[in-house]
Amino acid sequence: MTDEMMMTLKHEQIQQLEKNFLNFSKNPDELQIILIASECGLSVEETEKWFKWRNAYWRKAEGLPAEAGSVLD
Repeated sequence: MTDEMMMTLKHEQIQQLEKNFLNFSKNPDELQIILIASECGLSVEETEKWFKWRNAYWRKAEGLPAEAGSVLD
């Protein structure tokens, strides 16, 4: 995710995205993405980008490959 997009997200939107990521699903399905996007006032595309970025960040912090699909998944 670019710094530009992070700067355009409001603090409340980031909090809501983080809550969903940490408490519900790190890999939400299409319906969940639509609901989260609506809840946060974001587009589906913005929400998908955020979750892709956040997953890569989380995986790196956990010492896993940035992309899913390894034998450790």
